[in-house]
Amino acid sequence: MSGSGAPDRVDDEVLAEQLAYYRARVDEYDEWFTRTGRYDRGEAATAAWRAETDTVRGWLRALDLCGRDVLELAPGTGLWTTQLLDAGAAVTAVDAAPEMLDALRARVLGPRLALVEADLFTWRPPRQFDAVVACFFMSHVPDERFGAFCELLSASLHDGGTVFLVDSLRTENSTAADHVLPQASGQTMVRRLGDGRTFRVVKRFRGDDELVSACASAGISASVRRTATYFQVAAGRRDGRAARPV
Repeated sequence: MSGSGAPDRVDDEVLAEQLAYYRARVDEYDEWFTRTGRYDRGEAATAAWRAETDTVRGWLRALDLCGRDVLELAPGTGLWTTQLLDAGAAVTAVDAAPEMLDALRARVLGPRLALVEADLFTWRPPRQFDAVVACFFMSHVPDERFGAFCELLSASLHDGGTVFLVDSLRTENSTAADHVLPQASGQTMVRRLGDGRTFRVVKRFRGDDELVSACASAGISASVRRTATYFQVAAGRRDGRAARPV
């Protein structure tokens, strides 16, 4: 974690540590979303979190993904996969952590769900999809790889295909009580598990204009909306420009 204000450099060692963290975190992963344990910041904060989550879920429902072929990146334990399936989508969910895929499989499994274990920093889409959804992954993509990530989004989509990216706004109440967010210009932080183990992870908060510009560079026309405290959502469509190879 940078203490000088200079951006952190993220190398393969940090990304390996980030993956190890999520593999180890699987049994307590949902505590963050349910606002329990170290993520409980009081009744008012939890009420706001739930209300804003409902808002984001409403934005996702408005995409009308029934019958669509959807790629979900980094689904974790499937907290958002269930909504995609409930909406009638066929979902291909790609995650690097086998433990997360096992948890997702235990939560929901059916003929419209395909699970793929792969490193999203090297994975290539086998075909183009109608939509790509990534919930709480883009902030874990470092600057050094964010352009390639946006190109991956574009290359995964048919012309006119939909992108929906949701992530955290910078607020201490979003993370665990014993976590410290990175410096404003930094992109790594230390995360702690309930058993006391610590891991470095990427946590890069990006401005709305930065996201719009990065998407545009990859041929995706996007706009950004925010909830009051917790969430930032970038959504748009692949505009037909041929994506560069990823």
